Amino acid sequence: MRKARTGVVSSALMLSAALAAALLLGGCAGTPKMDVNASCGFLNDDTFKPDGNQQQQSKQIAQHYHEIADKLAPEIGDPIKEMAAIMDQAAASSLGAATQEQQEKLKVQFNKIGEYCK
Repeated sequence: MRKARTGVVSSALMLSAALAAALLLGGCAGTPKMDVNASCGFLNDDTFKPDGNQQQQSKQIAQHYHEIADKLAPEIGDPIKEMAAIMDQAAASSLGAATQEQQEKLKVQFNKIGEYCK
């Protein structure tokens, strides 16, 4: 019968397994995020312009927000994720335009970004 490993070897194996699990769960190979200054610079230089009718534009804006949110610092990316969700709702409406309530919600998120990007 084989003995269970003990001591340093056992601890090293457990530490290695824990580190590997943390890296997998944490997404170590995930998209690197910009810092706040780089995120603000990116937004200032962003030249995205939607085209088409109102509904198409809302869909394009939502898609653009989804694409960039994970690349930005959380302080900037999190409000943009909220904005993407709002624009998804607007695009799904019959007119494809944001309602007054949705516009107010967008404004709140813009203001959150404005706290970091002057």
